[in-house]
Amino acid sequence: MKQLFKRYKHAWILLYGFIYLPWFLYLEKNVTRDYYILHTKLDDLIPFSEYFIIPYFLWFLYVSAAILFFFFKDRQDYYRLCSYLFTGMTLSLIICTVFHNGTDLRPVVDPEKNIFSWMVWKLHQADTSTNIFPSVHVFNSIVVHVSVMKSEHFKNCHSVRMVSFILAFSICLSTVVLKQHSVVDVMGSMLMAYGLYPVIYGHQFAGERGNVRPRRAFTLRRSA
Repeated sequence: MKQLFKRYKHAWILLYGFIYLPWFLYLEKNVTRDYYILHTKLDDLIPFSEYFIIPYFLWFLYVSAAILFFFFKDRQDYYRLCSYLFTGMTLSLIICTVFHNGTDLRPVVDPEKNIFSWMVWKLHQADTSTNIFPSVHVFNSIVVHVSVMKSEHFKNCHSVRMVSFILAFSICLSTVVLKQHSVVDVMGSMLMAYGLYPVIYGHQFAGERGNVRPRRAFTLRRSA
């Protein structure tokens, strides 16, 4: 047991779930009125399709699979991925805490139309239309794809990189096609992912490999 604990002690960072979930559930329960509605004309031009519930739900598998893969295969990439994910998720919670937001985009869905409509209907029962900016679905999908593209494990594995891109893109698209999010939420998530990228990948993590010097954007040389 001691050996197992020592080998997988990097699991400690996953305790973040005990911070995120209660905070998120608190917002879901308490932000029910007097919130700013995010709705643009572009949202109205995007057609609704219940079939996009499939990539929307695949988000859970996509993110979990990435965390588990790096957990067992590469601790440094694992720390990067978790730090990237959890930093953005925390910022999203802070934004929703101080800026109550939601959307009015959801259409009336007939659960008896087909299995996909039923899945959307169940989603609406479990998830409110508040606390949507920026979209965690979109942010996490971008972050996971970035981690796949940056990983040495997939450097020459073009099929995995392509599947990751298609899945990440489909998940991001599903958020607006299902009317779960406004395009404003998507743009906010993209900007957050872009802003945090140099914070996460600008330096190497020491992790379990010992001290690693930060990467330099350039080197200084003494002039002749």
